[in-house]
Amino acid sequence: MFLTVISFIFFTAFAGFLTWRITRKDEKSTSDGFFLGGRSLTYPIIAGSLLLTNLSTEQMVGLNGAAFKHGLSVMAWEVNAVVALVLMAIYFLPKFLQTGITTVPQFLELRYNKQTQSIANTIFLFAYALILIPLILYTGAKGLINMMDLATLTGIENSTTLLQLTCILIGILGLLYSRFGGLRSLAVLDTINGIGLLIGGIMIAWFALNAMGGGEGIGAGWTALNENHPEHMDSTGAEGVDVSVPFSTLFTGVALLNLFYWCTNQQIIQRTFGASSLAEGQKGVLLTGGLKLLGPLYLVLPGLVAYHLYSAEGIKPDDAYGTLVARLLPPYLTGFFSAVMVGAILSSFNAALNSTSALFSIGLYKHKINPEGTEEQTVKAAKRFVVVIAIAAMIGAPILASQETIFTYLQDMNAIYFIPIFSVVLVGLLNRNVPAKAASTAMIAGIILISLGAFVAPIKQGIKDLGIHNFHYMGIVFASLVTYLLVMAKVSPRSEPWKIETRNTIDMTPWKGVRWASAASVILVFAFYAAFAK
Repeated sequence: MFLTVISFIFFTAFAGFLTWRITRKDEKSTSDGFFLGGRSLTYPIIAGSLLLTNLSTEQMVGLNGAAFKHGLSVMAWEVNAVVALVLMAIYFLPKFLQTGITTVPQFLELRYNKQTQSIANTIFLFAYALILIPLILYTGAKGLINMMDLATLTGIENSTTLLQLTCILIGILGLLYSRFGGLRSLAVLDTINGIGLLIGGIMIAWFALNAMGGGEGIGAGWTALNENHPEHMDSTGAEGVDVSVPFSTLFTGVALLNLFYWCTNQQIIQRTFGASSLAEGQKGVLLTGGLKLLGPLYLVLPGLVAYHLYSAEGIKPDDAYGTLVARLLPPYLTGFFSAVMVGAILSSFNAALNSTSALFSIGLYKHKINPEGTEEQTVKAAKRFVVVIAIAAMIGAPILASQETIFTYLQDMNAIYFIPIFSVVLVGLLNRNVPAKAASTAMIAGIILISLGAFVAPIKQGIKDLGIHNFHYMGIVFASLVTYLLVMAKVSPRSEPWKIETRNTIDMTPWKGVRWASAASVILVFAFYAAFAK
């Protein structure tokens, strides 16, 4: 236990000190400086930040828990993300950077009107405050409690009390960093922790396979993994397994959730808005895609191994990853990886807080509360606002303990706002005649339709009785919203077709290798599925 604690403290202090050294002279008192890192981010920083913002504990704990319960088919959330990142690099990113926006709702204001921006801004704020931020705290606390055996370390036997206190501790640490850092500080810390996370994640995969093989090497472990429960090793989902991601849903709800997440989710793409040039942004996005192909190694494989080793013990899916790490890693590596996990937790927590503060300050404070406020006043107001949000999240996070698998819960909740906003952004880019009123109506209607299908028992059961998977239902709602928007573009078009205006001062020359890198990425996705299809 002593080695675990020492290695944990050492790596945490090292990452924090290095980040301070690199960013101590950065400008953080202006909106661009605080929210976009002064639009100076290069591709390694963008890729590292994107990766670690995504690879938070809801992924490490949640996706491995989903693999524990549902098998290899859940790799769709990692592998298929590459296709969304390719589309981001080729199509969405050039459009967004051209407009010089800081938030996605800002784009909707440029494309439609202020009302559309206000609706989208409100949706994002509620979603982050009620869904995303509490989830990050909960999964982070669960992971740390299991990995570092905090019950023994602290002497707190009541699991609920320990969960609550750990959520509060993580929340306070995250608040401190968010208050004194900006996007560039977050991005640099992400890159440092991202390197540690990749090293640690691959080490865990090695230890897991070695344990699976009875100490005879990773080759023996891989053979045992495929022979003992082959139905768990089918990328397309096999009979006899409770599959959460049937293969057909890859083309409906799963595709849409991935597209929103990587192309229009403020928490994620805010990093790309800070790119120093279009080429740097594209390289950063596509490098992230390449790294995502390694994701199943540390986000799926440990959960599969944990199922083989510990399912007979009756552990919960969301406890599988922490249990595996605690039992297989030597103490000094447990401390190191726990420190990396804390970095991942703080990264995602701070990314969500930074995005929330950007949405509040630019979308609400500057629009409604104090339109004449200075840059410094705006940043200060944003910092105060996130304190309130963070405290609410600390209080609400432990409630999520009632969920069986947190990752499935996350996707169901995300769909409520992912689908409506993505439909409005996508059609707004593709069709220049869609009117603002139609966009506002589509967002509100989409939230209602997704919520009815997810939470109203008779409707939810009726959809199930028709044999419609919930991801297919998301696809149906999306298609309905797109159809409505296109019809309105015909029957009640804008008075003048919308024209995208160049408002950014960065170099908008595309990266020369963007097409071949994109093609190679998509080919690798198909290869992954072919290799593991039974």
